[in-house]
Amino acid sequence: MSDIKGKVIAITGASSGIGEAAAKVLAAAGAHIVIGARRTERLEELAGDIAAKGGSVRLRQLDVTDRSQVEAFAGFARSEFGRLDVIINNAGVMPLSPLEALKVEEWDRMVDVNIKGVLYGIAAALPIMKAQGSGQIINLSSIGGHSVSPTAAVYCATKFAVRAISDGLRQETDRIRVTVISPGTTTSELAETITISPEAIANSILYAISQPDDVDVSEIIIRPTASPH
Repeated sequence: MSDIKGKVIAITGASSGIGEAAAKVLAAAGAHIVIGARRTERLEELAGDIAAKGGSVRLRQLDVTDRSQVEAFAGFARSEFGRLDVIINNAGVMPLSPLEALKVEEWDRMVDVNIKGVLYGIAAALPIMKAQGSGQIINLSSIGGHSVSPTAAVYCATKFAVRAISDGLRQETDRIRVTVISPGTTTSELAETITISPEAIANSILYAISQPDDVDVSEIIIRPTASPH
């Protein structure tokens, strides 16, 4: 494994859960972290915690459904630290309901955040990474991107899409690494079921980033040991 110290890493959806845990783990490993989310008060609290431990962090309010904001977020990372080595497209929503409930606004929201938000992150990062000749795009899918369950059809569809988009991007580039992280249920989502900690997911992200530049970890599926699915 290589040292990630000094890498510039932008994280969407960083105000809680996996994004928050990833920011802490990667900052502790010596990376420069740029965190974005809609809830700036949570970002400020997280940034204060990272800085208090000697970490390097910047924050910016971010709604991933707004393409211009995502582009500005990636540009902010580059302007603050001179480059963008990794973007982690982590922001996601997971409302659950049977299709017959016709919660179309929730479907729209999942498509906007879980699919279009990832695409906007890719669109913002690719020109920067191509210009500098290297980079890594990490997209958060889910175990729901591998199998479908009742009440989660649209959510699972969005996570299948993340895997398809990521694999297409991987095949189209030979200089930018593309990684999909597919967690089982985490404590930030459905806490009443068997869960895995956000810190465990963050460590899998650290592992993927820490590989040598000529090694692309294409996908990691990570579940609780006791999970039946």
